[in-house]
Amino acid sequence: MGKKTLVLGVSLKEARYSNKVIHKLIADNHEVRAIGFKEGSVANINVSIEKKIFKNIDTVSLYLSPVNQVSFYSYVVALNPERVIFNPGTENEEFQKILEKNGIKNETACTLVLLSTKQY
Repeated sequence: MGKKTLVLGVSLKEARYSNKVIHKLIADNHEVRAIGFKEGSVANINVSIEKKIFKNIDTVSLYLSPVNQVSFYSYVVALNPERVIFNPGTENEEFQKILEKNGIKNETACTLVLLSTKQY
């Protein structure tokens, strides 16, 4: 099994990148957890609206605007992931500094591109 990944800001709409990345993560044998603003499922992965404390998260892939990230700062820090990926449009210098202060690596990148180029 690959890296255990939490996709944060999941949309149930198939055309959205947060939805597409779940399909790609599963295809590449990564374990996926998902949190969005509506409950449902994507590729048989339950999308929760609750901030559940998942164990052993390697990567958090963000699909939330900087304004919507604020309420997740302490949650993501509490998960203590290896890294957080700020996908295009989610760049947030304030949150990146918080993560760095807590010893959590972060990068501005596209999760789909990282997966497609085997750099994930």
